[in-house]
Amino acid sequence: MVKVIFRKEGAEDRIVEGDTGTSIMEVALANDIGEILADCGGALSCATCHVYVPAEWGGKLDHKSAEEEAMLEMAIDPDERSRLSCQIPLNAELDGLEIILPQSQL
Repeated sequence: MVKVIFRKEGAEDRIVEGDTGTSIMEVALANDIGEILADCGGALSCATCHVYVPAEWGGKLDHKSAEEEAMLEMAIDPDERSRLSCQIPLNAELDGLEIILPQSQL
């Protein structure tokens, strides 16, 4: 199991676990992280699973695909930390990964 820490302003961190190979989006849905809507169910056709990944974790993630980059243009307030949580599969190297939930999804 891989530990994931979901952070949002004004609330306590939520620490959950997910299986290797499971996406951050799937972990969020399984643990009732309501700010991750995932309207498309992980089909890379919406931006409702938009999250921020702190820079110190960025180097441990796969690079964004062109499709993810294009979909992030539809997210509210994207920046260099922005990712779609459906595109981040868990692996052992990501144990303790911090995910920041955007204000627009609170």
